[in-house]
Amino acid sequence: MPADRSLTHLDPLGGARMVDVTPKEQTHRRALARCRVMMAPETTAKVASNAITKGDVLGTARIAGIQAAKKTPDLIPMCHPLLVGAVHVNFTIGDDFVEVEAQVETVDRTGVEMEALTACATAALTIYDMCKSSDRTMSIGELALWEKTGGSTGTWRRPAL
Repeated sequence: MPADRSLTHLDPLGGARMVDVTPKEQTHRRALARCRVMMAPETTAKVASNAITKGDVLGTARIAGIQAAKKTPDLIPMCHPLLVGAVHVNFTIGDDFVEVEAQVETVDRTGVEMEALTACATAALTIYDMCKSSDRTMSIGELALWEKTGGSTGTWRRPAL
């Protein structure tokens, strides 16, 4: 059965395909993603004071997020390889969570939303891995794109709740 033409990642026979971005103009593009690692307050205190036995949790998570952004096309099948110009991974420590924020920038023909989301998720997983011996109750959630700029659709921001 022929595929719906509005489904951009399907060929005319319904098979998966990568969208052709070569006709698109290169523009400056940026994406911002966030997620949270929920944990016991004792664990956030240990992360904040660098007292987790595996070492520097946030420093390691930052490097993991940066590496993940650059490797996103290796993990997500239809994601285009692109030149990642900048990756920033930052953290906010709350009473019972660590918020992860990843911002990725490029000048290319397609956006960096997947790179920002992958960086954010990988940094969160690294926090989990480094803290799991202290706190088995941790969970990771609220992964979302918060903002993207550039390209033909311009700027998009997640609406405030």
